[in-house]
Amino acid sequence: MRTANISRKTAETDIQLSLNLDGTGQYKIDSGVGFFDHMLELFSRHGRFDLEVKCKGDTQVDGHHTIEDIGICLGNAFSQALGDARGIFRYSDITLPMDEALVLCAIDISGRAHLSFDVTLPDNNIGAMDTELLKEFLVAFTRNAGITMHMKMLDGTNTHHIIEACFKALARSLRSAVKIDEETKDEIPSTKGSLME
Repeated sequence: MRTANISRKTAETDIQLSLNLDGTGQYKIDSGVGFFDHMLELFSRHGRFDLEVKCKGDTQVDGHHTIEDIGICLGNAFSQALGDARGIFRYSDITLPMDEALVLCAIDISGRAHLSFDVTLPDNNIGAMDTELLKEFLVAFTRNAGITMHMKMLDGTNTHHIIEACFKALARSLRSAVKIDEETKDEIPSTKGSLME
């Protein structure tokens, strides 16, 4: 089983996170930011990743440290669970609709961290979550997972729908990219012989 357990404690957050890439989409999420909890639940279910997150953060300040630090931990967990990434499909993309919103997400599990983010969010807040933290989460996740990601909004007017489409698209793309290709299950999908170093 490709799993990881991450603990991270700073003056701003105390996080316990567990991930199973080969799960069934079971989750237990408590970040302290309600809307973000909902997004991580969607991520778990649509990716079929078993995910547990417990965070005690300085949400009396705002959600920034909590959401960014969970991105760091989730990225580290993906990197750890993937190991040398032997046998994975590596690439995946999806164009995902959520009512009027339409989001494209393309993934390369390359060992090289890069985020191209082209998403316009009409509202500044959804519940207790500052919507600009979507990008901060994705920056932290891609940097620590070693993943190249292109996230592009093609249509949308409702901020909730746009962010939800982003999380679902990320989950579905990652689900396909980390899946084991039975034809090449003993191979590293790179001519250089390594991905995650």
